[in-house]
Amino acid sequence: MSTANEMYAQSIDECAGIIKAIGHKRTVLVQGHMGTGKSSILKILAKELPTHTPCYFDCTTKDLGDITIPKLNVLEGEDYVTYAVNEELGMHLKGPITMMVDEYGKTNPAVKTALARPMYERSLGSYTLHPDSIVFATTNLGAEGVGDLIPPHGRNRITVIKMRKSTNMEFIEWGISNDVEPEILGWSKDNPQAFASFEDVKDPEENPYIYHPSAPRASFVTPRSLEAASDVLKEGRVAGLSEASIIACLMGTIGDRAAMDLMAFVKLADQLPSLESIKQDPKTAKVPDSAAAVCMVVYRTLASLEKEWINSWMDYLPRLDKEAQGMFANGVRAPRYSKQSLVMTNKKFTEWALENNYMFAADKK
Repeated sequence: MSTANEMYAQSIDECAGIIKAIGHKRTVLVQGHMGTGKSSILKILAKELPTHTPCYFDCTTKDLGDITIPKLNVLEGEDYVTYAVNEELGMHLKGPITMMVDEYGKTNPAVKTALARPMYERSLGSYTLHPDSIVFATTNLGAEGVGDLIPPHGRNRITVIKMRKSTNMEFIEWGISNDVEPEILGWSKDNPQAFASFEDVKDPEENPYIYHPSAPRASFVTPRSLEAASDVLKEGRVAGLSEASIIACLMGTIGDRAAMDLMAFVKLADQLPSLESIKQDPKTAKVPDSAAAVCMVVYRTLASLEKEWINSWMDYLPRLDKEAQGMFANGVRAPRYSKQSLVMTNKKFTEWALENNYMFAADKK
């Protein structure tokens, strides 16, 4: 699909940047595919705006009485009513806040009406937000058919932007720093179609991994369900679940086809050298035969690397092919890689980087 709306769809980081820039003046509504991390925008903003108190308001769990309740007051013999507000909205806080109204499109009309003033005017009852406060909302795409409805007059009072799905490489970058199992990351690298938008797929049978409103699947691949599949693998191994039990769980998490394909990657784990062998004897530790297994070694290392064995890894790295070495370098250079400074200040890494400068030069073209 090449509509203007699709052409200008924003990444999750770009959405956060827009909200940070204009959210104190205009309410931004982020529309995006299910399971793509829209709720994580609040976490991104919380890191970038430490002076703001993050406030999360889940519309799917609220009814009209959950917004405000009457409070009777008596003053010099005169009775009057004020309204106590739900603390989740953060209206009672004195300093600036970042208010996220999640799943706005799914809430009932009465709640939408009650949220009008905080979303449009930054006020509710006798409360007014700090002028630096940011208000934004999220909802699913209407085309997904999961009940997200916003009337035209409501849309006209806010700024609506579309958030695109993350690419497989963006998910991998996130997964490396968030303890996602290397098999999940390796499978994601080899299956970019699992991150495709249903809007680009006319026939649901052409892509057996993703959700498609024309032929809804009970379970399917999203970044959220892949993270869940990582937990299934990790905790299933710890608990000693059988392969059949793990497959059953994966089928109910990411769908039948994705589960069976992923298990083929899981079986490649036998080709991986143990971390201990790399730490203790990097020059003789096993180098996998398949490219997929090499990929998993790199992703596993990026996720688990510690200061004590960076030198050992840097002795092992040149034994891998140049593509795998470049994959490691790009992982280190990713803006949000949590161990970036740890690696980049290592002497052996800087020496290797200088010797392989052509990798970085090619990346800038």
